[in-house]
Order: sequence, then structure tokens, then C-alpha cells
Amino acid sequence: MTYYGAKHLADAFRTVRKNTIAIAQDIPEDKYTFRAAPNTRTVSQLLIHIAVSPSWQQELHSQRVASLEGYDFPGRFMKDKAKEQVPRTKAEIIDMLQRSGDAFASFLEGLSEHALSVSVSMPDRQSTKSRLEMLLSVKEHEMHHRGQLMLIERQLGIVPHLTRERETRFGVTAQQPAQT
Repeated sequence: MTYYGAKHLADAFRTVRKNTIAIAQDIPEDKYTFRAAPNTRTVSQLLIHIAVSPSWQQELHSQRVASLEGYDFPGRFMKDKAKEQVPRTKAEIIDMLQRSGDAFASFLEGLSEHALSVSVSMPDRQSTKSRLEMLLSVKEHEMHHRGQLMLIERQLGIVPHLTRERETRFGVTAQQPAQT
């Protein structure tokens, strides 16, 4: 018996995605072209990257792939990178985040304890990871990029929503986000 199952995984992912969407809503659309440094993704590209990233894991685990040996990672990542280059409005990106998040969370909820415990061989043929471990990495990946987005918010003069909520709880006057 595990203490962290499919329902927990789905709920945790929904919380992470809800917070990502809140950031996407707080950043004004005219700042979606902001790039924090040369050779990095714009806000728009970063949000699209977050929206499309879970799909490759969903494909792998839906197909019950037992090994990543021979998986075309460069081809997959180039396909996803091409999606980041397609111009989209703020509303379209937020919708994309919502739809892809709902789809992935629903997929996670449908996994059995046995499915989560199955080991998948890594490309090096030396190591394995459980499906649970691999699927947790989707949430970790999004949180990594959400940290980047929160720093971008600060660069744009926006106090991140989680900071505003914490300040409100502790009676501190929180700054409001820039108007969208």
C-alpha cells in the first residue's frame, strides 16, 4: 500500500496548475513578450511550454512504455518547441493551460496503484524509475518554471499572488498586481 496515490498526485498537480494560471492572469498581456534575459523564453513561450510539457509523459504512460531506450527525445522536444513559437493571445494561453491541466489531472486520477509502482527503464539502460516518480517530475518541472515566472513578475513590478495572499493572512498590506 502506498500513502501517495493517483488521487493525491492529481490533486497536487491541480494545485500547481491553479497557481500557474493565477500568474498567467496577473501578468498583463502586453508583457507576454517580455524576455528576462537573452536566449530565454518569453512569458508567452514559457506558459505554452508549461501547457504542452505534460503531454509526452501522458503519452508514454498511457501506452505503458516499459523503457525509454530509443525514445526520440530531441524530436519530441523540437515538436513541443515549435508549439511555443505559435503566436497566441493571453486568453488562448490561459485556456490552453486550463485544458491541458484538466486533461493531465484526469489522466493521473485514472491510474491504479499498480500502474504507479511499475518501473520504467531509463535511456542509459542502467537505471529505472517508477511511473509515480516520473509523473511527480511533471509537477516539479512546472514548479521550476513557475519560480521563473514569479521572478519575472517581480521584474515587471508585480507582487506574486502567493506573496499577496500570505501578506493578507498576516495583516500586511499587499501590493496589487498590474492591471490586465
